[in-house]
Amino acid sequence: MTSRSKTASNKSALSKAALRKQAALRKTAGQRKPAAARPAAKQAAGKTGKLPEWNLADLYSGIDAPEVARDLQKMDADCVAFETDYKGKLAENTGKEGGGKWLAGAIRRYEAIDDLAGRLGSYAGLVHAGDSVDPAISKFYGDVSERLTAASVHLLFFSLELNRVDDDVIERAMAEPTLGHYRPWIEDLRKDKPYQLEDRVEQLFHEKAQSGYAAWNRLFDQTISGLRFKVAGKELAIEPTLNLLQDKAGDKRKSAAQALAKTFKDNERTFALITNTLAKDKEISDRWRGFQDIADSRHLNNRVEREVVDALVASVRAAYPKLSHRYYALKAGWFKKKKLPHWDRNAPLPFAATGTVAWPEARNMVLSAYNGFSPKMAEIAERFFSDRWIDAPVRPGKAPGAFSHPTTPSAHPYVLMNYQGKPRDVMTLAHELGHGVHQVLAAKNGALMAPTPLTLAETASVFGEMLTFKRLLSQTRNAKQRQALLAGKVEDMINTVVRQIAFYSFERAVHTERKNGELTAERIGELWLSVQGESLGPAIEIKPGYETFWMYIPHFIHSPFYVYAYAFGDCLVNSLYAVYEHASDGFAERYLDMLAAGGTKHYSELLRPFGLDAKDPKFWDGGLSVIAGMIDELETMG
Repeated sequence: MTSRSKTASNKSALSKAALRKQAALRKTAGQRKPAAARPAAKQAAGKTGKLPEWNLADLYSGIDAPEVARDLQKMDADCVAFETDYKGKLAENTGKEGGGKWLAGAIRRYEAIDDLAGRLGSYAGLVHAGDSVDPAISKFYGDVSERLTAASVHLLFFSLELNRVDDDVIERAMAEPTLGHYRPWIEDLRKDKPYQLEDRVEQLFHEKAQSGYAAWNRLFDQTISGLRFKVAGKELAIEPTLNLLQDKAGDKRKSAAQALAKTFKDNERTFALITNTLAKDKEISDRWRGFQDIADSRHLNNRVEREVVDALVASVRAAYPKLSHRYYALKAGWFKKKKLPHWDRNAPLPFAATGTVAWPEARNMVLSAYNGFSPKMAEIAERFFSDRWIDAPVRPGKAPGAFSHPTTPSAHPYVLMNYQGKPRDVMTLAHELGHGVHQVLAAKNGALMAPTPLTLAETASVFGEMLTFKRLLSQTRNAKQRQALLAGKVEDMINTVVRQIAFYSFERAVHTERKNGELTAERIGELWLSVQGESLGPAIEIKPGYETFWMYIPHFIHSPFYVYAYAFGDCLVNSLYAVYEHASDGFAERYLDMLAAGGTKHYSELLRPFGLDAKDPKFWDGGLSVIAGMIDELETMG
């Protein structure tokens, strides 16, 4: 998973870059020691084979590297110089003869600062996420974040002034080709104009972010990384504990769920305080800026219309009975039960193959699937392996999850895994490499226009999963194994679509109630159980303790309302893949062109070559029908 965090209150190059880069780390990353160029881990090969660790030296050689201090000083100087050269001059100079060329020069300097800030922020975030409890790394991360924030104060004026230039003046200036190159970014920026505040208020919001929501985000990360869960007499971190929920042994799944519940319960006051504080912080910001709905700032970030998201949510919720309710009833039957306890929701199917998928095998699976679609796509993905852009092992102190982090266009992306050899891990690898290919292709657009809005950010990742799944399915001859593959894909799609829309509904409930006062941990748990019960259906029995499971979801903390992007991407990919299957000629070229566009085009424009329109009310039903069709097929298998 990746994310792009850009708010109306953070439009300076540095703050936008830092937030965007750090947001992509929320899934999360690892570097055990501060030296970035250390050798790959000397670990026992085990069942997974030797797992790679990334080499961060392409950014910096270590947290004490002289290049870090040099670039921080350069960033400070460049920001001050930029303010001196351009503050208070945009409107007048843009309207003059040759104003387009003058403004283009200013934006190029702004973009160069963004790229440098992205490099610094990415490195600090990657190292910190690798070991967020190490005091030296935590200090480094905090110091770099503060320097980014302080330096970017000198850039706050730029987007604010640029948005005050009259539309006709900007339009005339963009007749100059060097400025016209930045038209997508300028038009994108000006969509935020109605929500901008007076300059000193913007500066206050910006500077206090470091001691406000950014500090609470950091507290969440450090708390989650430091939690330990007692399972069968062993103290485990969160990632291996969550992994046990997919263990073949039912007693281990139950023990893991109970351990999660106990530790979460012991820490509920901290998580409730973080959630309440951040929800209030967002409400204050939204109110000052004039957003009408609690999710409107996210929709603006994503450059997607509220009615499109509302239609997606309504379609998915209406489809719960024919998707998740029906599938979990089937799954309960496979386990010879009427209902499954919540800890068995992702249990391996009784007829699924056992064993571990070794890392070389996972690599070949994904690269073969990519190559079958497009040799160019496979060639880009191969670089992540050959050039050490992937960090795969589970390590103490390494935050849970997976991501592909874009860093900055002058460098390259990095992928993080917590690889443990399960079939879902293979799909996660395919997912994150999809992001990585997307980020590599889009980098040519530069630091300002490479990032993709969330409406399309999950498309490449989910498409990569679909390619891998379809290839594996075509190569599987055993009927029971085909059934297991199909069921596994349905589970993943339900987790991507149904579960994420339930998350979105939960967030809406929390943020709505928060307007009337603080919510207790108990009340947040009640809201969680309500949306989970609705989405999972009667075949999943929610046992005591599950009311605490909202506490570990990082998206609620770092990127409010991010989660619907997963459902958006999955349904969109289902529709895209149908186009590919029915008219594959030239599809790969059009698809890679779509990814290469980055943030230069609106999602509706990018989908047009495929004959797709997300504003069509029937669009989402078409994507959901693909999932329903797979469940139909599973029902015929018995």
